[in-house]
Amino acid sequence: MTFRNPKLVLVTGGAGFIGSALVRHLILDRGIAVVNVDCLTYAANPDNLKPVADSPLYRFEKVDIRDRAAIDQVLATHKPDTIIHLAAESHVDRSIDGPDAFIQTNIVGTSVLLAAARAYWSGLAKEAAAQFRFHHVSTDEVFGSLGAEGFFTEETAYAPRSPYSASKAASDHLVDAWHHTYGLPVVLTNCSNNYGPYHFPEKLIPLIILNALEWKKLPVYGDGQNVRDWLHVEDHARALAEVMIKAENGGRYNIGGNNEKTNLEVVERICDLVDKYRPEPGRSRRELISFVTDRPGHDHRYAIDASKIRRDLGWTPQETFDSGIEKTVQWYLENEWWWSRLRAVAGQRLGKV
Repeated sequence: MTFRNPKLVLVTGGAGFIGSALVRHLILDRGIAVVNVDCLTYAANPDNLKPVADSPLYRFEKVDIRDRAAIDQVLATHKPDTIIHLAAESHVDRSIDGPDAFIQTNIVGTSVLLAAARAYWSGLAKEAAAQFRFHHVSTDEVFGSLGAEGFFTEETAYAPRSPYSASKAASDHLVDAWHHTYGLPVVLTNCSNNYGPYHFPEKLIPLIILNALEWKKLPVYGDGQNVRDWLHVEDHARALAEVMIKAENGGRYNIGGNNEKTNLEVVERICDLVDKYRPEPGRSRRELISFVTDRPGHDHRYAIDASKIRRDLGWTPQETFDSGIEKTVQWYLENEWWWSRLRAVAGQRLGKV
């Protein structure tokens, strides 16, 4: 295995949840310079980057990835040796209400970025071109829904079932096509559900934490038995860095936390933790759990087989679900400054047909 030594990484969507975790990790833990390209849509938040905002290794470009001229200019100016593409619309319920934004960002945006990356890579000197990588970050939702048994592997056939997952599947296929047709050096990763600090409050775990803190109803879709494999976002950032450094051209890796939980188990664990840190005698947050009408096409179970990345690249998650969820609850309880202004745009029910 030949390790790469990236010096300057362009991260798209670096003000989002996973993107900002990656930016913080690359700068603070790896000492790698980062150019963050983000157009700052509703879920992007410059506050996610406060720990690195003043670092000489951090640069920001407010650019829409669909703007080819602007992307070309960013590449020409900064000359990155790696692109890690995370910019995406990612909320399933929002994709049910408004799929067009997902098609535009996830499909059209990826297509524009690939074309710009190919032109940039083609103009590099031979040695620099050999070191260049385009790393596309995707989701396990492209594989569809599992039954009670089995796991998604790197060879699992695609079967997306929501506008969001369909748009991500399309972007994955585009990346594969640019690799096989044009020779663009790519790597591709598919991750399970992330959680952790700086997670936008419309997603399940932060929504439940904040509702529980405020003694509001805790909505659980259907019977709460849908299963997800939970991956702490900082473990994911570490995995992405390992792939960037160690993966061979054309490599593909699934990244999972090996932490399968039903949605109801997740909600109950959060209730118990909020009760632990913000107790009210004689009351339990579990009393707030409210089962609501399921969303359309709700996949029953996702579970990742991450044995390949563990075996080939030596990555393993550092957080169990119990350790990670406790740290996450503590972070939200200690950082009201971050989430208080976001609650107004993240509390309403979406995704009803």
